[in-house]
Amino acid sequence: MNFIPTTIPDVWILEPRVFGDARGYFMETYRKAEFDAAIGHAVDFIQDNQSRSSRGVLRGLHYQRGDKSQAKLVRVLSGCVVDVAVDLRQDSPTFGQHVAVELSADNKRQLFIPRGFAHGFQVISETAEFAYKVDNIYAPEAECSIRYNDPTLAIAWPVAEACLSEKDLLRAVSFEDAEKF
Repeated sequence: MNFIPTTIPDVWILEPRVFGDARGYFMETYRKAEFDAAIGHAVDFIQDNQSRSSRGVLRGLHYQRGDKSQAKLVRVLSGCVVDVAVDLRQDSPTFGQHVAVELSADNKRQLFIPRGFAHGFQVISETAEFAYKVDNIYAPEAECSIRYNDPTLAIAWPVAEACLSEKDLLRAVSFEDAEKF
């Protein structure tokens, strides 16, 4: 596995070693000891999640507060997305900045998003299947959402007509009003 730093420390792009031939391919997507050593600390992933979405669907920017916060290791099983992590750590030199990475079934990249970040993605292919590991269970009472189009964040989402959940449309708050870490 190749671990590539991003412009925000602690957010990593992971590129697996892919072994392919006429039959197809094989790749290792996660090995705990190698992962923990590369990022510099242990992460205990306890749950795997998967979603399927159509072109333009935008899920995010989501996070959980306090001791319910989650680290995520995300990847795309089919299709292509632009994945975004926003730094909400107030003592961080990159507070309020974001990383945007294209993840696809073709490039097989993954993105590690530590606790203290909001996360979202938008589908840019016809459909996409998205899988991710988390280190904490879903806690609806701790769930928060920041508006995907907040001008302070200035995220360049690739599909102009974003398709959002009712929850993200009605409950998402501005970056300024969001609870920080």
